[in-house]
Amino acid sequence: MITIDPAASAPPFEQLRVQIIDAIASGELPAGDKLPTVRRLAADLEIAPGTVARAYRELETAGFIETRGRNGTFVRAQGDVRMQQAQDAAAGFASQVRALRLDPGDALELVKRALHL
Repeated sequence: MITIDPAASAPPFEQLRVQIIDAIASGELPAGDKLPTVRRLAADLEIAPGTVARAYRELETAGFIETRGRNGTFVRAQGDVRMQQAQDAAAGFASQVRALRLDPGDALELVKRALHL
């Protein structure tokens, strides 16, 4: 859980940035997890939206997260190029499934069949 200490010497955007990096490193935020919108997280943490936006920009520049337009902001796979490519393929598939309004359970069955599981 992310908390911002207004009395800390580190500015709020830096506290947020470091806590998200720590959550990614620990596996608490695994690759593919969707992060809250800037406005939602700002409201939850009672900080300015610009503060969250700055932290997200810096995390994206560093390769920890990625913004997929209107689909939102997601944790990126770290380190393994194959995992990044698989994550990108999964995100594309999930987007298509949502666009087609397919049941997620049916979509998972399609993946299992395609993988011959």
